[in-house]
Amino acid sequence: MRYYLGLATTFHDPALALVGPDGAVLFAEATERYLQYKRAPNCEPDSAPRMAGLLARHLPAGAELVVATSWGPEFSAFLARSAAAGAFGLETLAAHAPDLNRSLVPERSERTFIAELGVAQARAGYGTLLGLDRAHGGQSRIAALRRYPHHLAHAAFGLWGSPFRDAACLVVDGMGETGASALYRMQAGRIAEVKRHRGRESLGFFFGLVTDLAGFDQAAGEEWKVMGLAPYGRSDPDLMVLLRRLYRIEDGRLRFAEAATVQATVAEILARRPADAREAGWADLARCGQDAFCEMMDGLVAEAGRLAPGENLVLTGGCALNSSYNGRVLARSPYDRLHVPSAPADDGNALGAAWLAYAEDHPDWTGPDREEALTPYLGSAVSTEPLARMAGQEPRLRRLGHAGVTQAAAGILAAGGLVGWVQGRAEFGPRALGNRSILADPRPADAKAILNAKVKYREAFRPFAPSILAEAGPDWFEDYQDSPYMERTLVWRPAVRARVPAVVHEDGTGRLQSVTPARNPAYAGLIAAFADRTGVPILLNTSFNVMGKPILHTAEDAILMFYTTGLDALVVEDWLLVKDPAMLPPA
Repeated sequence: MRYYLGLATTFHDPALALVGPDGAVLFAEATERYLQYKRAPNCEPDSAPRMAGLLARHLPAGAELVVATSWGPEFSAFLARSAAAGAFGLETLAAHAPDLNRSLVPERSERTFIAELGVAQARAGYGTLLGLDRAHGGQSRIAALRRYPHHLAHAAFGLWGSPFRDAACLVVDGMGETGASALYRMQAGRIAEVKRHRGRESLGFFFGLVTDLAGFDQAAGEEWKVMGLAPYGRSDPDLMVLLRRLYRIEDGRLRFAEAATVQATVAEILARRPADAREAGWADLARCGQDAFCEMMDGLVAEAGRLAPGENLVLTGGCALNSSYNGRVLARSPYDRLHVPSAPADDGNALGAAWLAYAEDHPDWTGPDREEALTPYLGSAVSTEPLARMAGQEPRLRRLGHAGVTQAAAGILAAGGLVGWVQGRAEFGPRALGNRSILADPRPADAKAILNAKVKYREAFRPFAPSILAEAGPDWFEDYQDSPYMERTLVWRPAVRARVPAVVHEDGTGRLQSVTPARNPAYAGLIAAFADRTGVPILLNTSFNVMGKPILHTAEDAILMFYTTGLDALVVEDWLLVKDPAMLPPA
């Protein structure tokens, strides 16, 4: 019996995914959750202690395991040769210039990124091997280590994890083996490459540069802040002229400037930067950078429409996390339907690699069961044992059953309370989708400020997302689109905006999550119970973490946040813990 372990092995956002003998996903999770280390830079996805427990749970003794990684064999061999030649030594890396190059990152940083990538490929599978021995005492074995091209792994997860059998897939990120974007086509479940970009130019690195120039930090993954701040800025014609020097759309193709132009242009932009940009952000540059990003993406999508026409488009790669663009792409493209997976960045490549390995051994396989593949709830479950141990000492803790906690939480939310909500398995991807969420009533105008001040401790300009019952979506949003993974922003209908001001962004949009009982019965039940009380089928939903930390991983994490922040209530499965005993229902 053979199982397949996919490892996302970039120098950031490592992850792992386990696929069973029938191609079904058994587990998928980003390493940052387990380590509680944001983005887990340069951490192995498969540390031995973690793998021992994971494989003991999911892999029967005597089974074979194929390990699959998310960078291709030729590129991995090139990295190994470079390392052997000394190209990745610290002194060699330090000798490179710190100036920006044509890929829009400093030469020294880019070389260091590649060196870190080489280290990740060299150690891939070591932790798995040790963990397998610990789990089964040598009874199971690793059958093979296989490597798959980076963008192909993105496409495999995006396409096979979509509701489509036929689709085009545009992959756009910071870097791949040959370039930073690629186009694939799936027909009847079969994936083929259409075009691969070649060169150091990178739309992902462009947005990273904008992030840095706007006063944030791309190394910390703060591109989110650019999207949040952009609606507060104005479109500055002079800034747009400068940004457009960095790229051009030529004969339908995206081109970037040479290094000298990049360096001169960035110097001009920095000379215009406000003195308080590092504290408050530069809203005008965020707005112009987002507009430029949209221009470039429009060019790539238009090219995809010419080379891979059809009704269905899949967007993946790190640039597919730009929800502001995703909500507009169908209106600006020849495609009719859009799918963006729950984990479009490099963490999703763990599952893409695992599926590619499975497909290699099963030539007639054309993808998993589509309904099963669409669930994002693939990560770790939370044990309620810590709450059971607390029960005798904490009078504000009670086990109510799932129906009981649903009604109690809905009442607390309707009364203006903040609720931490933990149910089932963790989401695969960066966004809380109702299983690891902090929830609030979206109706009070000050709910956003209260949540930021009491729990999240983050910048006031960053928006909070609405979770909405899907059947109510057309009543609240213009040109409504189903958005199961909170992956796109849509425009609120003007008539309803005043009813839910806490989740209406500065530009009248909301990055929504469409919730159905089939996708998440517990969360849909909670929103329905809240709607029964308020007439509003929407909750404010944000990830269960504080700024700078990943989404929680254990019940202990949730309990700690409850006691150290301004949360009013915590629900873990069917347990309810409150600050005010009056919030508990009668015994």
